[in-house]
Amino acid sequence: MTGRLRLLLTAGLVAGAVAAVAHTGGALDALENASIDRRFEARGAQPPSDVVFIAIDDVTFSELKLQWPFPRSWHGKAIDALHRAGASQIAYDVQFTEPTKPREDFALYDAIKRADGAVLGTSEADEDGHTMVLGGDENLAKINAVAAAANLPEEERGVIRRFTWSANDMDTIAAAVAKRLGHPVNPDAFESGGSYIDFRGPKGTIPTYSFSALVKGKIDPRALRGNIVIVGASAPSLQDLHATSAGNEPMSGPEIQANAIWTLLHGLPLRTAPGWLNLLAIFALSLIVPLLTLRMRAIFAALAVPVIGVAYVVLAQFAFEHGTIVAVVAPLGGLLVAAVATVAVSHMLETIRRQHVGELNRRLEEEVRIRTSELHATELEVIQRLGQAVESRDEETGDHIGRMSELCHRLALAADMDPEEAEVLRHASAMHDVGKIAIPDAILGKPGPLDDAEWEVMKRHTTIGADMLAGSRSPLVQMGEVIARTHHERWDGSGYPAGLAGEDIPLVGRICAVADVFDALTSPRPYKHAWTVDDALAEIAAQSGQHFDPRLAALLPGVVAAGYGAVVDNVNVSVLL
Repeated sequence: MTGRLRLLLTAGLVAGAVAAVAHTGGALDALENASIDRRFEARGAQPPSDVVFIAIDDVTFSELKLQWPFPRSWHGKAIDALHRAGASQIAYDVQFTEPTKPREDFALYDAIKRADGAVLGTSEADEDGHTMVLGGDENLAKINAVAAAANLPEEERGVIRRFTWSANDMDTIAAAVAKRLGHPVNPDAFESGGSYIDFRGPKGTIPTYSFSALVKGKIDPRALRGNIVIVGASAPSLQDLHATSAGNEPMSGPEIQANAIWTLLHGLPLRTAPGWLNLLAIFALSLIVPLLTLRMRAIFAALAVPVIGVAYVVLAQFAFEHGTIVAVVAPLGGLLVAAVATVAVSHMLETIRRQHVGELNRRLEEEVRIRTSELHATELEVIQRLGQAVESRDEETGDHIGRMSELCHRLALAADMDPEEAEVLRHASAMHDVGKIAIPDAILGKPGPLDDAEWEVMKRHTTIGADMLAGSRSPLVQMGEVIARTHHERWDGSGYPAGLAGEDIPLVGRICAVADVFDALTSPRPYKHAWTVDDALAEIAAQSGQHFDPRLAALLPGVVAAGYGAVVDNVNVSVLL
């Protein structure tokens, strides 16, 4: 094996190993889940013919004029209507654990008995899996009914993608319905953490009818006959809406249960690919570019990456539509990393062939220095442009960012901050109001005081700005995030957005608070004239211990006297740098 082949294969294997470790370690789970969501979207809606959802929706509230929870006799009417229509199974995702009026409770109880039982969902059970639904399990047994767990496992950000066969030591709704239909439920068939719900499509894909239409006899019995019917709330006011893999619009809990029931009755058709298959895909894609490089130049092999990636995505979608979820993110990541590594290795080999090792090291060091310098310059330019973007929204602020940055720097030095950190603060403070990019012009440029609603919108610029800057590895941007989030906090805890107080407020936020207010006072705005420097200093002193850090408020007069006044008088900031 030649040295070139060995290096190229090593690059591919290392890229594959990195992707495999990230995949098996869960680092890519969020991205992988997002790719699964996109696969559901690409597959499109596939409405079932054997499951129906009766929704307690806004139409129901409008037509029946009832308050929630409904009197249980109304649920009894619904069950009688479903029984008359010939529903094969009735599942109710409504909590019936607490007793109400005896007449109402018995109306529901007797209706379930006439229907030869039903599955009644609940999220409350004791440690042995017993419930108090309609008085307890013994009462349910007398009418051939069964309580079932309505719990569904939530993943990151509350997204529901899976379901289990049991929860709280009792069958889930899907498992209970399957058993009543004589469908075998094998717990070993479920994946660890639950099996994927094979959503038939986004919200509304399950055939859905209003509860009010059911109790008023407006549904054609043929739509219900022989079908599994689940009844539950979909009105947003009842707060049973959840994010799912199936589309961006939240889906009601009962409709999710309907999808889970369909999934179980059809043999859990959507399964995760075996681990060995995902690893095979990862290493196969990681080795393609290195092997192609043996036949062509590395740059041409790298240009084939998009074609290979698209082909793999198409293959993954085909597998998904046939019931297998193969990993997508890790194989594509391995492909990209391997492509970059292959190009790098090829370039290194070519360089080594032409140049002496010592000369190569010198040039590499110089390149690193240049790139680092360019990166730093680019970082500062991006920050300056962010600040300019904010200023462009409100021309009345003029050179506010430049003056405030200079004052922050000088005040930080006066407060004994490390000079290097103070220099970072000089640039980071330019991002303090970056969140105002998202504030409407009508509010940002209003020539007068804001009303309460407008003020609430304006206050959001702190968290918007911080979120825009969050997640950076740059110390400069990280400090910008802290400043954006905390420069409106007050020493006495009455500020926003978090109500921090005293030294719980980061020092850079406290410094920017003083500089921001001082410059705002001494600058003309659409709703006020500029204050004199003496009046502004007096106001800062008056707010010491309330709005401002007392120590910083005490240092400000000396900082202003030492030269900041030139900036306030609109002398170019560069003369002070």
